[in-house]
Amino acid sequence: MPVGAVVVRDDVVLAVAHNRPRALRDPTAHAEILAIRTACAALGDERLSGCDLYVTLEPCPMCAGAIGFARIRRLYYGAADPKGGGVENGARVFNQPTCHHAPDVYGGFREDEAAQMLRDFFRARRD
Repeated sequence: MPVGAVVVRDDVVLAVAHNRPRALRDPTAHAEILAIRTACAALGDERLSGCDLYVTLEPCPMCAGAIGFARIRRLYYGAADPKGGGVENGARVFNQPTCHHAPDVYGGFREDEAAQMLRDFFRARRD
């Protein structure tokens, strides 16, 4: 799966996930949400203060909201998502006055590699 997420704290991987909405029949089963749930369970806390999240694609508005509520320290994402993104495109969730917590955001992290992986995956699905 090309959309994946990893939660890390103090150089320890707490959670790894990929998009699974079809497999789980759950529209909220995005990689970020699943990784956040797993990391919260591992830590026994709903807050992931001091944790960093790495994602291949810019999070959508739903995931950006969850990232803020989880108090993720830093967000690193690969490819921008001009159509469905919610961080630096679209809703720009972290720039809204109602946003209670905004992580440090580093977009374009290994962007070329992430974008190519996404293109290859979806091209193969169409063929």
